[in-house]
Amino acid sequence: MAIFPVILCGGVGTRLWPASRDRRPKQFLNLTGDLSLFQETLARVAPLAGEDGRIVVVAGRDHAASISEQLGDTAAVLLIEPAGRDSAPAMAAAAEWILRRRPDGIALFVASDHHIPDGEGFRASVVEGTKAAEAGRIVTFGVRPNTPSSAYGYIQPDGPGLAGVRRFVEKPDRQRAETYVADGYLWNSGNFMVRADVLMAELERFAPEVLTAARRALPDGGGATVILTDAFNAAPRISIDYAVMEKSDRVSVLPVDFDWSDLGAWDAVAETGGADRGLSISSEDGGANLVRAAEGMVVATIGVSDLAIIAEPDAVLVCRLDRSQEVKGLVERLRKISPVHVEGAPSGAEALAGLARAFDGWMRFNALPLWATIGVAGDGGFHEAIDRDGVPVGDFRRARVQARQAWVYSVAGQAGWAGPWRRLVKEGLDRFEETSRRPDGLYRTRVSTGGEVLDDTASLYDQAFVLLAFAAAAQAGVETGRMTARAQALRQALGGLVHPGGGWREDAAHPFQANAHMHLLEACLAWEALEPGGAWSVMADEIVGLARRAFIESDGGFLREFFDADWRPAAGEAGTLVEPGHQFEWAWLLTRWGRARADDWSAGAARRLYETGLRGISASRGVAVDELDDRLAVRSARARLWPQTEWLKAALILEADLPPGHAVRALKGLRAYLEPTGLWRDKLEGDGGFVDEPAPASSLYHIAAAWVQLRESRPRAADG
Repeated sequence: MAIFPVILCGGVGTRLWPASRDRRPKQFLNLTGDLSLFQETLARVAPLAGEDGRIVVVAGRDHAASISEQLGDTAAVLLIEPAGRDSAPAMAAAAEWILRRRPDGIALFVASDHHIPDGEGFRASVVEGTKAAEAGRIVTFGVRPNTPSSAYGYIQPDGPGLAGVRRFVEKPDRQRAETYVADGYLWNSGNFMVRADVLMAELERFAPEVLTAARRALPDGGGATVILTDAFNAAPRISIDYAVMEKSDRVSVLPVDFDWSDLGAWDAVAETGGADRGLSISSEDGGANLVRAAEGMVVATIGVSDLAIIAEPDAVLVCRLDRSQEVKGLVERLRKISPVHVEGAPSGAEALAGLARAFDGWMRFNALPLWATIGVAGDGGFHEAIDRDGVPVGDFRRARVQARQAWVYSVAGQAGWAGPWRRLVKEGLDRFEETSRRPDGLYRTRVSTGGEVLDDTASLYDQAFVLLAFAAAAQAGVETGRMTARAQALRQALGGLVHPGGGWREDAAHPFQANAHMHLLEACLAWEALEPGGAWSVMADEIVGLARRAFIESDGGFLREFFDADWRPAAGEAGTLVEPGHQFEWAWLLTRWGRARADDWSAGAARRLYETGLRGISASRGVAVDELDDRLAVRSARARLWPQTEWLKAALILEADLPPGHAVRALKGLRAYLEPTGLWRDKLEGDGGFVDEPAPASSLYHIAAAWVQLRESRPRAADG
């Protein structure tokens, strides 16, 4: 037996306005606790999937970003509808997905916006209904009413216990609801379980158009995100109740006693007892109210009771709790007057455009000018860091920082930055050449600010950035011939680091590593753009070949960091290290390499790497952590700045293949590190606090690389 929990994320929750909006409906709100209703649902059904099942989430494009944000590290498959067609087509698509993977798989269909505080009781009911579902029954869960309610539909069972269904009835008036409760009717929870093949057979009997559209819309293969094709739009707009449940003779109802509510209006939310939010104060003679105050607000009441007071930053609702069902009509009137107050926050594209404009302004007017002045020494060399008081820090200069800063100002010049970028690049690289080039043509790791040698090691990692700096300078027109000659000489000098087993050795504690090769690939692609089809392309292809056979796990699709001389995973913890930031960075590079060569493998590999990187996103902080292990469990919850930039680059370059919102989430995560001064924080600890330390110059390369990719992906947004 394999259970596949299917979470349906349709619906808007209009009666819960103004908290619930079209673009951020109630299932993504924390109405009853610290978690959203969607997250509560995830936690409730996840144990049922076991090893053989898989959580499946069905949602529209507008909500895909919210789902990706709230999934965190929960493994799930997301089916994205091109347009909403009600519950029957959504369930059909999910059943077809399950059927292709496990013909006898049981689909457990649950709503994403229901409140069921007794998770154990819910799971026990599912287990109780499993045998009937295995035998081919459609088992729906009927909640024993604790009071007559006109807010729910009802089911009339054909007998006690698990029994057939005599009839389904729509939401009744109060008087009829009292009769139904007295006669033993059950609330229709809308949750049910059925073998995928049984549901498809019933759809073929009663709603063949739904079945056909769902099958045609589901593409072959697919990873964690599956975008249904436009064939889905041919499905009739119909609920599963009308399409199947009210017609099928296979339906059974299981009476359940766990607390359940669909939280359809504010009175139902108030009944949970845990829905108040924010700061509020009332007079001593005031009664009970539901008060939700937005951050920065205070709600004060005197002598009133039984009210819902919902204060959002742009809208406030005050109504009697016993009239909260009427909010829907009010919202429909408001939609004609001011639709923006009903729709809510802007879409992913609009949000990204606004964030991109702000980021571009921060780069041009804050970061680049600061590091072009305080960050540069009198001899043209670049400082290692700037502290919070604006004072340069560091009595040494590393090759990687000098090369990176020269690269930053080369690309800034190409982006139209009006500062003295050309002088900064030329003087910086000239001083670096003078102090750091070794007699063998490689570049040493570290010198003092006066030019004395502190570490004569030639790191492969550093050579990669030197090549990248030369390429950017040449592309920007800074002594192009001279930069080309320097790069060719350095490429020849790298012959001394070639490893007989393929690739290059790194002069470090771990001589065989993916990271240095990653940046060498980046440099080769930069030079390939200037000199296509030559030695740089050969190097790039060699690195990708090594990544394919050694760095990237053929089964898991994730990338390791350290290896032995035979390019097998290194012994001990080093061999199990998986860095989310590097999954994103390799995804970005492989996409660029593969598109230049029309290579199919690279596209699939990049998607798998990206999905691995997402396993490292902290749901609570919205950022990529530093380290996972090879089981893809968090090994270090610290989150440095640079993985956020790599997440953004990968999300942007893969944007067409991802649900909306990934780039917005990544840019929001990066923005949390940036300060108005043009400085930044580098290390965010697991407790949510930043380490108090100077801003490292080395991070500007990562920030600028994300800026460049954003300009390429969204030029109008970046330029304002």
